Amino acid sequence: MSTHSETSIAKLIFIPAVITLAITILRLVGELQHWSTALFNPAAGGGGAAIGISWLPPIFGIYFAWKLIHAGEHPDTSAGRVLLFAVLGMALMVFGGFLASGAGPGLDSPWRILAALLLIVAATALQFPSWRKLFKVLLAYAYAARIPVAILMFFAIQGNWGTHYDVAPPDFPEMDWFKKYVLIGFIPQMVVWIAFTVLTGALTAGITALVLRRKKTASVEA
Repeated sequence: MSTHSETSIAKLIFIPAVITLAITILRLVGELQHWSTALFNPAAGGGGAAIGISWLPPIFGIYFAWKLIHAGEHPDTSAGRVLLFAVLGMALMVFGGFLASGAGPGLDSPWRILAALLLIVAATALQFPSWRKLFKVLLAYAYAARIPVAILMFFAIQGNWGTHYDVAPPDFPEMDWFKKYVLIGFIPQMVVWIAFTVLTGALTAGITALVLRRKKTASVEA
């Protein structure tokens, strides 16, 4: 039974994972070749670039919800609770971000950072009870999307490629490349962006489930 479940999740995330990997590679090439910064922003964080993978989770959240519901995999509680827990999770994640920002540019408050990361992990785990299958799908997709980025950042930071994958934020303290990778590469990709993917995907999935349920109710009443 477990094997069948894992296989179905793998099939469900395969195409989204391939699309995400292709965009990751395209973005790397665009930044290395110094293509338009509107499309490929090489600055720290890479914010505002049109080519990127951060906007994919909400879209795939709709896709995953639609697929699961049409396969008979409905929310374990209700669509409203899926939506509610996603909003609560986002609030926890934002609070965790504010907590981490208090560590300062010198990153001299490791306990604040640890507490922030625990809050972000808790925000992610909060999504499990309301729709367990969706949670597993989103988590699997999140790792499929972010592990390649974490690997890419390892080499980019080591080699100073001059892309958003290796450029540190302003006022970031001087340190050896591996510690820099852990702080701006590994931890963000394996914790923060995993949470972002699950939460935004759960949000749009909850909305999708709510819309589909109302359509079904309206159809039955008609």
